[in-house]
Amino acid sequence: MADPDSSKRVTLTQVARAAGVSVMTASYTYNQPSRVSDEARAKVLAAATELGYAGPDPRARSLRRGTSRALGVVLGEHLSYAFEDPQAASFLAGIADVCAEHGYGMTILPITGAVDDAARIRTAAVDAFIVWTTTDDDPVVAAVRAMKLPAVVHGGPAVPGLGLVSIDNRAAARAVGDAAFAGAKRPAVVSFPLTRDRERGLISGPDTTRVLFPVTRHRLEGYRQAVEAAGLAWKDVTVAVCRRNDPSEGERAAAMLLAGPEPPDAIAAMSDQLAAGVLQAAHTAHRSVPGDLAVTGWDDAPNAADLGLTTVAQSLRTQGSACAQAVLGQEAPPDSPWSIVRRRTTRP
Repeated sequence: MADPDSSKRVTLTQVARAAGVSVMTASYTYNQPSRVSDEARAKVLAAATELGYAGPDPRARSLRRGTSRALGVVLGEHLSYAFEDPQAASFLAGIADVCAEHGYGMTILPITGAVDDAARIRTAAVDAFIVWTTTDDDPVVAAVRAMKLPAVVHGGPAVPGLGLVSIDNRAAARAVGDAAFAGAKRPAVVSFPLTRDRERGLISGPDTTRVLFPVTRHRLEGYRQAVEAAGLAWKDVTVAVCRRNDPSEGERAAAMLLAGPEPPDAIAAMSDQLAAGVLQAAHTAHRSVPGDLAVTGWDDAPNAADLGLTTVAQSLRTQGSACAQAVLGQEAPPDSPWSIVRRRTTRP
């Protein structure tokens, strides 16, 4: 028996020579076994076992076929985010559903702002790209577009030549903002990051044209519409910007808002994760919900019902599936459905 380490050096040509057959016959043994006699196939497999040949290199096979049978998911977060954030995990599950149905694999490409982000895109052995929501100025979007492979962006930005799967974030924010700010005099927002710098901060009535995450920008625009419809001024609304989608970030932001000289009486949070932190901060500050403070979230995650949270219901799993279907050439709707779920954290 050959040394196992020598399997790295064994070629199909060597196997064919040892079996006393042509290279084509040896190749057919692995790729089209129905075209090889039982006797010839047995000789090839016996020679392969003797030489320690494990089979054709899948990378070489991908090059010959011009396909890798894998979808690349460009995730603008650390890799652990894919497993820790429930909505990111749901989105990936939707992609996985379609991959399993069509015999594809999934390659996650975490993008963290490093100088080699674009190179990671260029060297990815995938047939198509799905880009997790990112900013208008993210260079990886240009890198994806330059690959000239099927590609779709989830959430935004909208890029010529690339597909887009999203909900109408502006309309949904206006609707949930109406619920959050009903009867309020001092509304506030707990927000996703505004730019790729992901800086925390408190901003009064931010200029949304400077917000580079389209999802964040459109939600702020919808909240602004709700504020103005309630007869209030956007310039007086404090927006607490979080670095990431995490309950601890929501709690930190809400604690800062509630400790101010004019604490809010309504907070619209851009996710249920952030809203869970807001509710914890309200409990710590002895503020009743919704009496002293109305709170809304976004996603209708599994914990939203337990929290009694008024929220925007959307299915990230369905959106993940739609992204995968789009890059595989199947028709997918440009806008996904959403609805408002009213529970006990908002005033009647």
